[in-house]
Amino acid sequence: MSFLKTNCPSCAGPIEFRSGSSVVVICPFCKSAVARTDKDVEDLGKIADVMQSQSPLKMGLSGEWNGHRFELTGRAQISHSMGGFWDEWYATFSNGWVAWLAEAQGKFYLTFYKPLPEGVSLPDFEQIAPGQPLSGIGVDERLVVAEKGTASYVAAEGEIPYKLVPGEKSNYADLSGKDGVFATIDYSSSPPLLFYGKEVSLKDIGFADKRSAEREAREVSAEGMSCPNCGGALELKAPDKTERVTCPFCSSLLDVNQGNLRFLEALKKKQPPLKFVLDIGAKGSFKKFYDGAEFEVIGAMCRSVKIEGQRYYWNEYLLYNPKIGFRWLVHSDNHWNFAEPVNVADVEVASSFTGSRPSVKFNGHSFRIFQDTPATVEFVKGEFYWAVEVGERVKAADFISPPYMLSQEQTKNEVNWTLGTYITPKEVEKALGVSKLGRPWSVGPNQPFRGNSLIKYGFLLLAILVVIGIFMIPITGMGSTVLNQEFVLKPLPRANAGQVVMSQPFELEANKNVRVTASAPVSNSWAELNVDLIARKEGKTDEVEALLIPIEYYFGVSGGESWSEGGKTSDATISSVPGGQYEMRIEGSWKDWQRPMPVRVKVEQNVTRGVNFWVAFVVLALVPIWTLVRKLSFEGKRWSESMFGPSE
Repeated sequence: MSFLKTNCPSCAGPIEFRSGSSVVVICPFCKSAVARTDKDVEDLGKIADVMQSQSPLKMGLSGEWNGHRFELTGRAQISHSMGGFWDEWYATFSNGWVAWLAEAQGKFYLTFYKPLPEGVSLPDFEQIAPGQPLSGIGVDERLVVAEKGTASYVAAEGEIPYKLVPGEKSNYADLSGKDGVFATIDYSSSPPLLFYGKEVSLKDIGFADKRSAEREAREVSAEGMSCPNCGGALELKAPDKTERVTCPFCSSLLDVNQGNLRFLEALKKKQPPLKFVLDIGAKGSFKKFYDGAEFEVIGAMCRSVKIEGQRYYWNEYLLYNPKIGFRWLVHSDNHWNFAEPVNVADVEVASSFTGSRPSVKFNGHSFRIFQDTPATVEFVKGEFYWAVEVGERVKAADFISPPYMLSQEQTKNEVNWTLGTYITPKEVEKALGVSKLGRPWSVGPNQPFRGNSLIKYGFLLLAILVVIGIFMIPITGMGSTVLNQEFVLKPLPRANAGQVVMSQPFELEANKNVRVTASAPVSNSWAELNVDLIARKEGKTDEVEALLIPIEYYFGVSGGESWSEGGKTSDATISSVPGGQYEMRIEGSWKDWQRPMPVRVKVEQNVTRGVNFWVAFVVLALVPIWTLVRKLSFEGKRWSESMFGPSE
């Protein structure tokens, strides 16, 4: 259904307003922005053609949100003062709703105009700052300012639901909430307007089967792409999103403006301070990320920090996938991280950055501060989605929870968080088809300790052993006394002689241990018993086991302190014997052989000794304890490289 058909006031070409909420339509013939007024139409001026991109979206595309159908009827391309631009698609719903579908860096945000409750007002543009939480603005969620800036309308097509003036600038602030909540404050009007919604996927809005428009992207990348400094031919990998590119022939830094190149400066450093080990154009997939989707290296930069007068360098590689967007590979001291953006509202600052040891929480993990110092861009090559410059500085802080690193980068207009996941050089080699990458020579900030499972399961086995030992005590430790007999050994005829006595018969059960305990009233003296355990079978005797039980007890005073050694009781144990009737042959000798020696002998069976338990405990404890010692050393090396080590 058409609400208004008329002619363009600039070229007289036929135009039509198909939606009742449309305020401006872009003339398809002369690219004039034509506004609808109460009486007629007004020419707001010429606007540039939209730069065709690899976006899966296009004019006229139909989708669905929460069961309601919509159509993309307009598109505006908007640039911001920090470099870069994004697309905003005008979505008109069959039920009369109007929404904006913003597309930036491979992400999509669906927002609707949200009227403010009576008495509620939005903060002034000058009053907000990146990272600042906002509440009391008419929404239930806690929102955080992710970015503030100035936007300029550079291109458009189709119908637009507001008065779009080509080149007009306006301030805005993007807000983020948990679980993908997204909002924008539009300061182009007074009072400002609030647009509220959330981040969505193509599947969420009925575009799951849409693919990136490769044909259009190739046309754009091939059009007029030659270096204005040396004339070298260039081909951009992401022409619709690239803001800066370096010429591979003359190392010039070029500004990309709507597909046109402008010379900015000749980079002074011909070689990066730290050698790049990956080439621009390298392609590969990391199986653990995004189901193995293929990424291409389109840019590389060298960055540095200065700590205690010493400058440290690392390299970052910009990865690009048309449907996913931009990701990073970070290479430092031969350690690697795959980094992806994080919603600023999902990061909970657990303690103040002004404290001695700030920390943050994200996705159920607690992260400890590792570094907090400005980072500087030292060298760039390839292409980038923002207006990067050599010498660019940001406030940077790294928080770790191995194998993850949560990094914050903040400027006066924007705050970004990225989550780095540690990957090994072998994983990078396999993913990108390269070889002979250097191996780490130190412990990385978020390098995981590979022996954690040995510690975890080692101590788990110890716990299981203790539980088994506790439960086995009433089962195996129900001992019984089968003999308790006292003997009196008569004085010996000479010192080296011995006296033999026989015990009463007693019964022993099979496959149970036997403990023989002997006691004698020795005092600064000794006694020694040679005990033979004899089995009686059908009237015959058969020696089964011989035991030596020495008893000695000494005491005295030395240097004014009392001391003692030994005891009046001693024992010996046999692991098991066959079942049956037994008796003992006991031959005794003692120091005071001229005097009689009373001796008590006790035989017990199925006695809990714990020897096997403690042997098993020691053996099982060796691996986790040694691994724990290694981990402590590993962590010590990690934190020795931190600004917030244990000594801090």
